[in-house]
Amino acid sequence: MSDTTAWIDAYMREIDTLEFGEAFTELFDQNTEMIFGTARVRGVEAIKDFFVTIDAPLITTHETVQTWSVEDVVILRGEATVAKKAEPDTVIRAPFTHIFYLDQNAEATVRVRTLYITAGPVITDGTLI
Repeated sequence: MSDTTAWIDAYMREIDTLEFGEAFTELFDQNTEMIFGTARVRGVEAIKDFFVTIDAPLITTHETVQTWSVEDVVILRGEATVAKKAEPDTVIRAPFTHIFYLDQNAEATVRVRTLYITAGPVITDGTLI
């Protein structure tokens, strides 16, 4: 997964569908740490579980707006369209940033050692509360 656009698209698709496959397997391992706001989780299975916990009650679509790569860092800026499954017509758009610290020492794979995610600001009154 050396092409940044391809692995980011696959990663976002797996988050949106909560069907985790090759993107998560190739990006994360048991040592990957994800910091999402105040939450800290370690390991690919814990990262999957985290996304299921926050996204299962929602319909979410992530759109990549920009990416930047500098050496072993990839910064992704995007917007998520989010609605409760119970109220699909009430939709918000939330900005987000993902910062991937990569370990490219392994041959032909891109592993994420640390992932920082910020989301918002989001006005959630009456939408997601």
